[in-house]
Amino acid sequence: MAVATPDSPAGQIAQALVDFSVEGAFPEESVSSLAVDSDALPAAIEALASAKSKLQAEIHIINEETADDVRTWKTNAQSVQDDIIRSKALANDILKQSEAPQASGKAIEEAEARVAFIARELDYNTQLRNALRGIKAVNQILDQVEQARDERRILDALHLLERSWKELDAVPVNKSCRAIKLLDIRAFELKSDVHQVFDHVWNTLIRVDIEGHKVSISDTKEGEAMSLSDAVIGLKAYKEVDQRAAQLWHDIDKAILAPRLDIKQENLPSVRINENTLELGGTSDQSIEAVFRDLAQVLAFLVEKLPPDLVETISTVLISGLIPTITKTWLDLAVPSSLEEMDRFQATISTTKGFCTTLKALGLSHLNELQEWTESAPRVWLSKRREAALDQIRTQLSQGLGASKQVERVEKQVVSKSEGQQLAANGATVAEDDGGWDAWGSDGEQETGGQQTSKPAAKKLTTEPSADVIDDAADAWGWGEENPEPEESEEPQQKKQKHEEVDPTEAWGWGDDAQIDDAVPEPAPAAPSSSSKPQTRELTFKETYSISSLPQPVLDLIASLVEDGAALTQGDYANSPVAAAAAGLFGLPTLALAMFRAVAPRYYAPDVGGNMFLYNDATYLSERLTEFAEEWAKRDNIGTRARTMLRLDNDIKSMQSFANRAYRNEMSIQKTVLRDLLGGEQNLIQQDDTESCVSAAVARVRSLAIAWESILSRSAWQQAVGSLVDAVANKIIGDVMDLPGIGQDEAYNIANHIASVTALDDLFLPSRFSQGVESSGEVENEVPTTAQYAGSWLRLKYLSEVLQSNLKDVRYLWLESELSLYFSADEVVDLVNLSFEDNPRTREVIREIRAKPNPLG
Repeated sequence: MAVATPDSPAGQIAQALVDFSVEGAFPEESVSSLAVDSDALPAAIEALASAKSKLQAEIHIINEETADDVRTWKTNAQSVQDDIIRSKALANDILKQSEAPQASGKAIEEAEARVAFIARELDYNTQLRNALRGIKAVNQILDQVEQARDERRILDALHLLERSWKELDAVPVNKSCRAIKLLDIRAFELKSDVHQVFDHVWNTLIRVDIEGHKVSISDTKEGEAMSLSDAVIGLKAYKEVDQRAAQLWHDIDKAILAPRLDIKQENLPSVRINENTLELGGTSDQSIEAVFRDLAQVLAFLVEKLPPDLVETISTVLISGLIPTITKTWLDLAVPSSLEEMDRFQATISTTKGFCTTLKALGLSHLNELQEWTESAPRVWLSKRREAALDQIRTQLSQGLGASKQVERVEKQVVSKSEGQQLAANGATVAEDDGGWDAWGSDGEQETGGQQTSKPAAKKLTTEPSADVIDDAADAWGWGEENPEPEESEEPQQKKQKHEEVDPTEAWGWGDDAQIDDAVPEPAPAAPSSSSKPQTRELTFKETYSISSLPQPVLDLIASLVEDGAALTQGDYANSPVAAAAAGLFGLPTLALAMFRAVAPRYYAPDVGGNMFLYNDATYLSERLTEFAEEWAKRDNIGTRARTMLRLDNDIKSMQSFANRAYRNEMSIQKTVLRDLLGGEQNLIQQDDTESCVSAAVARVRSLAIAWESILSRSAWQQAVGSLVDAVANKIIGDVMDLPGIGQDEAYNIANHIASVTALDDLFLPSRFSQGVESSGEVENEVPTTAQYAGSWLRLKYLSEVLQSNLKDVRYLWLESELSLYFSADEVVDLVNLSFEDNPRTREVIREIRAKPNPLG
């Protein structure tokens, strides 16, 4: 038997039977008119069997995919059918009961309950039907979303998604229902798929090549159904307008703006526009005019190519980040740090105003910071001067102290002839213009008050190094040839002089409230003469000390600032954009000096003698600023306004206080070190290594003396080293007085330790500072001046004498020598009790000492 083909009569009849059986479709007239013979029957049976197999396979697949749903629906359908059967039975019962002539009250209640139950069942069925219809509608909408996604109809897909969520919310089913959850998950998955397609379209329309420094913006692209305007609508739907715009501006900044505005690059690219493409290429100069020109091109391109909704974000995102970059780099660098190039600065201000006008014409805003910069030129320029001044101070300090140099401190004093001779003996120098005492006249006398005033030297802000030292100070003063007045005896007179100068505060002229430990050295005025009519004269004294290289740049900076301030008050700068900053310039020296005081200790401290250099430098600054202020007030080439605007009095006082603090801090540190070397809070005499402690302290004093000698002036050096020596002496005296008892061997050892300390007398020999060549005899007979600068020095020496004396010697030292000038009666009695046994002879000496507490009257 031949096999029936689809085009054969048997095949056509078989297909017609299948179509009718499956789809209920009637055959065409050409097929229905065919004759049915026995050959067509097997083909028909075979076709129907094949169709049956396919249907069974599809049903089987559907059953497997929807088995859970089918079971659920089957259960629900069975439940509904059971409810219907019960409802019918209940209705029949109600009907029978209603036809009954008599009904009990209980039966009526049961009937009413059944009616209510049926009503609820009907409502449930209605809700279920509505829910199923809603679920079906949502599922159909999501099918449409898939189709729109595949066709890249993004807006349609988004509208349909929005509609599906509205329909899903309207479904009268609890949201925890599994069917609702499945639809919700499907909707979110579709939204994610649509977003991926949207990203592809967006990146096709707007392409930013960061590495290639190129930006392309197209409204439409061939093959894409969405335009750039439609893309913005999509961004709104996803609520990503701000996020996407911020990312776009960030990418444009990295690709175009940042490379163009990178002021650190030597060769900057320029901006080029080619239809829909913005790119960097070629080179551009580093002028602010070129920057504004390129930025105007970039912003105009973006405003032209982008939809209005994105353009609005340019001001809030791009401009807000761009303006600070312009002002803090390009514009701030265009601000001159002096009055030079002021014409160029004025041109920059005009260019900036023009750039603001261009941006306003493009419809951009958030230009307040740029406009304020143009309107506050004096403040901007003054701020630049302030930053430059403070940075100059920091930079100069960071470079270290540099090479030191000697400078002179010049002071005028009215002194008597005898005082001048004493100053000459101590090595003081007098200006050559003042001459010697022989220059006063033939009679050699001068009435008090009729001083001869030397011609004042011109004061400058800069100071030349000190002049060569005069070989013979006494000859230079004209005092060396006269004979000194007769003295009773050399040693008593010397001791008396030392006693009178025990308190160094009197020699330096400090106030009563000054502390000797924290005293700051100053030039020492001579003590007043005791004669009724002394020969007096005003002389100019000079004292040299060393400063670092730092004060001069500070002084130069201050001079530059006030000179520019004075220039701005003149008519030449009346129309200058920074003329109003004149008053501010006169305030910058205060800030510069404050910066110096705040930062200097950090940079001075590491150097040897750094704090003493800081003391000298700060003192030097205060002196030079005082001279500068005096000269400024006398200038006739500046206006009255400029002369009165300079106010340095408070700064000078602050600088001098700062110098004093630096000195006090250094002395406090060194005294603490010495005290620690001498046992700290422990008693030095009771230490096992007393000798090494004393040696270490003495070595420390000598090392500091050597380090400070080339820094401090002679008077300051003597005061500083004397203060250290005095601290050592006080520590030893206090520890000896605190001992419970002193044996003969221990007294001998203590005396040896004191002898090691008193060897520091060689630091205060006059020959150490002598300007001439002393003979060997004169050097050997020198008397050290240690006691003038260490108040406890003679007290320490007398303590050594007492420790090495017997009772007879102690009695002599108290009653006939000068022990009572340095120790009280109670202290001597305590020393006697510590050193000697309690016997009648000891008690007798103690009674004599107590009987005469002030034997010298």
